[in-house]
Amino acid sequence: MNPNKGWIRSVRSQKEVLFLHINDGSSLESLQVVADPSLEDRDLTFGSAVEVRGKLVKSPHKMQNMELKAETIRVVGPCDTWLFPLKMKERHPLEYVRQFPHLRCRNNTLGSLLRIRSEATAAIHSFFQDNGYVHIHTPIITSNDCEGAGELFQIEMSHETRESAKKTHFFNVPAFLTVSGQLHLEVMAGAFTHVFTFGPTFRAENSQSRRHLAEFYMVEAELSFTESLQDIMQVMEDLFKTATSTVLSKCPHDVELFHKHIAPAQKTKDRLEQMLKNKFVTISYNEAVETLKGASQTFTFKPEWGCDLQTEHEKYLVKHCGDVPVFVINYPYDLKPFYMRDNEDGPQHTVAAVDLLVPGVGELCGGSLREERLPFLESRLQRLGLADAYQWYLDLRKFGSVPHGGFGMGFERYLQYILGVDNIKDVIPFPRFSHSCLL
Repeated sequence: MNPNKGWIRSVRSQKEVLFLHINDGSSLESLQVVADPSLEDRDLTFGSAVEVRGKLVKSPHKMQNMELKAETIRVVGPCDTWLFPLKMKERHPLEYVRQFPHLRCRNNTLGSLLRIRSEATAAIHSFFQDNGYVHIHTPIITSNDCEGAGELFQIEMSHETRESAKKTHFFNVPAFLTVSGQLHLEVMAGAFTHVFTFGPTFRAENSQSRRHLAEFYMVEAELSFTESLQDIMQVMEDLFKTATSTVLSKCPHDVELFHKHIAPAQKTKDRLEQMLKNKFVTISYNEAVETLKGASQTFTFKPEWGCDLQTEHEKYLVKHCGDVPVFVINYPYDLKPFYMRDNEDGPQHTVAAVDLLVPGVGELCGGSLREERLPFLESRLQRLGLADAYQWYLDLRKFGSVPHGGFGMGFERYLQYILGVDNIKDVIPFPRFSHSCLL
């Protein structure tokens, strides 16, 4: 008889019978244990770890199929309920449990989040593998600044090591934590027609907003032999819908906890059902700016052609388009990084770039066709003074170059959107942000 192992979620002692609910983390539902009061122990408290042996029998209660008639109960690890910051049957606010990064995974909400995160990760990998993509492990330590944003964490040796190394760089060049795997994926797109990566990325952005983390996960893909931004957008939309459908079907109870109790006012469930049924809307950057200029709403940042869209603009556009995901395409040339493909249009010069905006979050994905034409890329890098640093990138265009493009999706923002979670710090196990690195 194999023991049932888990942590006590509730204890109820009656004259004739002792009830325990134990949970092993595999689902939101706990197993009801029915025991003789003689098995009661003062260490059988909320949060303690137990091992129960007995017989699984059909439960007379409607809420559960089975229950465990206990024969023996062993307390593996007691839990002092007075000191334990999580309390039985109390719905703790997410802000409260955030103070306890070492204990918050024992809270129902975080437990559900972590199971959803696990299923969403698997669903994303399955989507790419089912569609013929090769998974690439791109490096975390890099000498590139992919975004050109300068919000980089530089890697240095600890003080003692640095003294003995006479202040030389460990790698002989400045090294940073990656902000994106894109450039490394572009290398791989010279040998594989479809590649993707899924890993941690880092931004030294001094922001404590609800949308920013210093360490977060990115899903990135690169497609060779594509000359159409539409192809990239189709993959973004398919990935989004496939992963979401999988999560909804595999974690219904966990997702329901968020939709019912964490974000009931947002009607996230209805919004997701609509999103899965309908095609995403596409508008150009020009149309977006015109729409914003004609808005009756007053924005903190005045919408102007040539300026980046702010969060307030993104949220307005999504609402204006019917609260559905919106692709914004063809951004101003001067607004975007050097690798984006020149549309050669005038007088308003644009590049073949796309951002996916979603309700409640704003920008979720960013992508583009890449500039595969050597003369265009060379002249742009020279103007920026980057030609020497990116000689290897120019080489990719000299040896068997093909039209290609790709995108990146912030995994935490994706989870925020499908669950209706207000703060990005509540959809990652150990949030890292400015002035906070607990554990």
